[in-house]
Amino acid sequence: MTKNSLLDWKPVSPPPRALLDGCYVRLEPLDAQHHGEDLWHALQGPESDPALWDYLPYGPFADRDAFETWLAGKQATDDPLFFTVIDKATARAVGLLSFLRIAPADGCIEIGHIAFGRAMQRSPASTEAIWLLMRLAMDGLGNRRLEWKCNARNARSRRAAERLGFTQEGLFRQHAVIKGQNRDTAWFSIIDSEWPQRREAFVRWLSPDNFDKQGKQRQRLEELRSR
Repeated sequence: MTKNSLLDWKPVSPPPRALLDGCYVRLEPLDAQHHGEDLWHALQGPESDPALWDYLPYGPFADRDAFETWLAGKQATDDPLFFTVIDKATARAVGLLSFLRIAPADGCIEIGHIAFGRAMQRSPASTEAIWLLMRLAMDGLGNRRLEWKCNARNARSRRAAERLGFTQEGLFRQHAVIKGQNRDTAWFSIIDSEWPQRREAFVRWLSPDNFDKQGKQRQRLEELRSR
């Protein structure tokens, strides 16, 4: 392609406010009234992860009313577009995540605002929840670019991005002020030419054949992607 050649490109549709169904979880558009109680217990209850809110621009919340007011505000937005993660085994809401920085004209979209209860962390359910948004963004909508951004000090998020197949592109220094602290932002992406390999690895990793009777993975996602 020459420097000034035109792309064979048409803008994509924005993501729908619709249910996404998987094997372990389903994603439902956030409904503060319906999901609020479960999410409060999953994200701020006695068994929740105390480090969950460390790098998010909000939370933890002082009380249930403040949390539900925040949820209601997020339910009303189209960008970010929030989804609730429902554990299909228990039918309970166990986490949140969203699309954001949605740019249909450019075919660019981001996944973020990820808040998973402790029971979801490091589980097939957490990987599948993100996979469902990734698959919709790239296969369902036809985006050219999928982004992941996080505080450069957030080691867990950076490891997750790399495990999921995102490529780090750089560091935006002094990008934001969050909770009164400087945030250097690490930027990651997957582009459409890379997606088929990533997709195949996810399909194989999430297959029931990849887990033994104790639920332990037989092959790591990174190993499947390297083939």
